[in-house]
Amino acid sequence: MTALRSLVYVALFYLWTAAVAVVCTPVLLGPTRWTLGMFHMWGRGVVGLLAICGIRVEVRGTPPAGAALVAPKHQCMLDVFAQFTFLPASAFVMKKELAWIPWFSWYAIKAGAIVIDRDGGSKTMRQVIREGAELFKDGRQVVIFPEGTRKAPGAEPDYKPGIAALYRELGVPVYPVATNAGVHWPAHGFVRRPGLIVFEYLEPIPPGLKRAEFMRLLEERIEAKSTELMGL
Repeated sequence: MTALRSLVYVALFYLWTAAVAVVCTPVLLGPTRWTLGMFHMWGRGVVGLLAICGIRVEVRGTPPAGAALVAPKHQCMLDVFAQFTFLPASAFVMKKELAWIPWFSWYAIKAGAIVIDRDGGSKTMRQVIREGAELFKDGRQVVIFPEGTRKAPGAEPDYKPGIAALYRELGVPVYPVATNAGVHWPAHGFVRRPGLIVFEYLEPIPPGLKRAEFMRLLEERIEAKSTELMGL
């Protein structure tokens, strides 16, 4: 039954996504807020349809309303969709390979995504700092996954130093986000397991800390709460 419900969800997910992408294409001609509104609508649909699989999604804590770096635990693609849904004005740091995907990339770039070459080293970092600073002027939330890629629940964490450089240069609070999403929405495969998915926005880390202290706090907060949510 779980597999059947999952198949139905996946089918409806793609139908909903395709319908929204095509029908809402004209919003690309309007202001950014139209595209952000489209992402909110689409994300609510993606989350709401999970009821088919016996999954509820709960948001805990207080998502930032103004300029901030948002650093979520990354276990599955729902971690991305959730930020579109729950943040008022999100913009993602996005690898350039995704920029070739029709509609998705058009909407993401219109919404302010920072498209990067992950092998670009210091040049990429300067780009993110420059474009991030412009987004913060408009009160946007820049989302960056501090581990860089998805990690299975319980896997050894691997936090990259790039977020520390952004934290130092941009001077805004960082909101860690813990989750257990990967328990119910695996990184690979189509099966969605029933239960409660939680996205918890944790106490923000204020600007101005030393790099080592910042990285320690970021990892400790995300990992401790995610482990608790996953019941590991």
